[in-house]
Amino acid sequence: MGKPLIIFSALLLTCSSGLTQTGAYKQPATLGIHFVFNDFETASAIRSSSLSAVLKENRIASIKDMSQGLALSYGKGISDHFDFYSTLIGSFLAYPMENREPVSKDFLLLEADVSVRGKLLTNKHWLLPYLEVGLGASKYQGYWGAFIPAGLGIQISFFGEAYLMIHSQYRMAVTETSNYHFVHSIGLVGNIGSFE
Repeated sequence: MGKPLIIFSALLLTCSSGLTQTGAYKQPATLGIHFVFNDFETASAIRSSSLSAVLKENRIASIKDMSQGLALSYGKGISDHFDFYSTLIGSFLAYPMENREPVSKDFLLLEADVSVRGKLLTNKHWLLPYLEVGLGASKYQGYWGAFIPAGLGIQISFFGEAYLMIHSQYRMAVTETSNYHFVHSIGLVGNIGSFE
């Protein structure tokens, strides 16, 4: 669990080449809504074998095997190359927990996380790839859990006022009441503040 976090942290630090020049392209405050796909199958396959084996054997879950949800996000620029983001996701699903009996019907899974996004470019560009890492908490049927989200995404700008966000995140379980899984999302985000 520590090795992926170290790798993503190193990648985020690599993104900081322009960190000293701040202000001109700092992300204004944003709100967004996202359609979410929760992928437990691929994460389980990777943990039971390896990423290379899963890719080689094409054991990646299809969209029909993923549970869906909705997310709300809030973001704000820290500098030209780093943003703060928080997300709240709600999904109805049968959430698998270690050492617990499997659930036979769907219940609400709430997940909230805060993260720092390291952008490879500034908001001057219309296509902006980013990496992120953070901390998160979940609640399912009275059980609270903790996880570490790490991921990557692309932000596509529409005149610097609205953005299409395409995003994939791997959620690493910290407690036994949370489970390893991927969260893939696509959403629309709009400015609620102005560029500083």
